[in-house]
Amino acid sequence: MKLRPRPRTQPHPRAATGTVLAAHRRRYHAGMDETSPLPLPTALPAHLGWRLLALVYDAMPNIAIWFAVSGVALAVVPGHAPFAPWSLGQMALWGLCWGTSGLYAVMSWKGIGQTLGMRPWRLKVLGTDGRVAGARALWVRYAVATLSLALAGLGFAWSLVDRERRTWHDLASGTVLVRLPPR
Repeated sequence: MKLRPRPRTQPHPRAATGTVLAAHRRRYHAGMDETSPLPLPTALPAHLGWRLLALVYDAMPNIAIWFAVSGVALAVVPGHAPFAPWSLGQMALWGLCWGTSGLYAVMSWKGIGQTLGMRPWRLKVLGTDGRVAGARALWVRYAVATLSLALAGLGFAWSLVDRERRTWHDLASGTVLVRLPPR
């Protein structure tokens, strides 16, 4: 029995529509010529399970970042005493931790499109044109994702109803999280 590859012009039925991933596919498969008998694997929008697994993995570097930021904050405070609960100092520390976590995420997404937690699952953040998204879009993505988590994950659950598996932060920032095919 001989398997026929899918024609190159026909997109995968579950792939994101239009040109969302076309440029990424071209770069991913650079070197394959048009006469290649192998079908092009397609990057698919990541479903909720992969997103949650990446969040669990990304908790580890974020906890390390928070420990480092908190240690520096305690070293700077006179008397090296911890902040009182709900004090201005504690709120500032939480804001600083949120900002450094955002810096970690945005720098990772801007550089290679992945954080450490996204690499094992082959997840990548791209702009809707298939290229690396801009810094502004990535900061919007991070802020809306934070809001989505604060609202009991409703923005993430939105991917279960959206046809293209987009979350609130995908929609707000004009980005998409895809799962790359195995190499």
